[in-house]
Amino acid sequence: MADQGAEARELPEDVLIGRNAVTEALRAGRGINKILLADGDREGQVSEIVALAKERGIVLQFVERGKIESVAGGLRHQGVLAYVAPVAYAELDDILAKAEAAGEPPFLLLLDELEDPHNLGALLRTADATGVHGVLIPKRRSVPLTATVAKTSAGAVEYVPVARIGNISQTLKALKEKGFWVAGADMDGSQNYYEADLTGPLVLVVGSEGKGMGRLTKEQCDFIVKMPMVGKINSLNASVAGSILMYESMRQRLAKKS
Repeated sequence: MADQGAEARELPEDVLIGRNAVTEALRAGRGINKILLADGDREGQVSEIVALAKERGIVLQFVERGKIESVAGGLRHQGVLAYVAPVAYAELDDILAKAEAAGEPPFLLLLDELEDPHNLGALLRTADATGVHGVLIPKRRSVPLTATVAKTSAGAVEYVPVARIGNISQTLKALKEKGFWVAGADMDGSQNYYEADLTGPLVLVVGSEGKGMGRLTKEQCDFIVKMPMVGKINSLNASVAGSILMYESMRQRLAKKS
């Protein structure tokens, strides 16, 4: 139990606490990254929160009450805490429908377990500049949309739809069945990025910092491209590599139009 005499500190801007606040955020369709519930609280309004979260595919975690208290810092939380996104997440089907309505081949960026919010923000900024229709991120083991991501994106988070997906391999398989080509970025790629055809319905896949693409993700790629390097360091920052690929795809698309 929190010390009621202690001074409550201000909540982080990406945190909501309390049963009513979280329930209303769920009902309103607000972007929510994850909900923490205190162990043992599964009745009344909490059961409604669980049902709404499951309906929307939001990650739920039952944790010790002390974990919620450490974030709430003396404010009344009722055993409920939500980490919220600065904007609502999009649905993949809506992203594809918007591209179709614009008469453009869908152009997607999929991030395979990216962990750094600054990299995600930078990639969103480039995605906006290069005409990417949407960015896909896994629901688990991936950085979500946060205040840091929004700030780093310089406003792009308001314009580039971001959809959260479950299984990456299954999502890529489904997109390939819809006519997409999947291009992955890896230093072991078989061709230089500027030699590959990056037009048409396309998913660009950028791996995580350090590990790169996972094995199952690689297996779903139709082709894997590399970037020639002549320096002493044999890899690029994930956001830099992704940005180079997005700009090359845009260059090719514009050249096809002219």
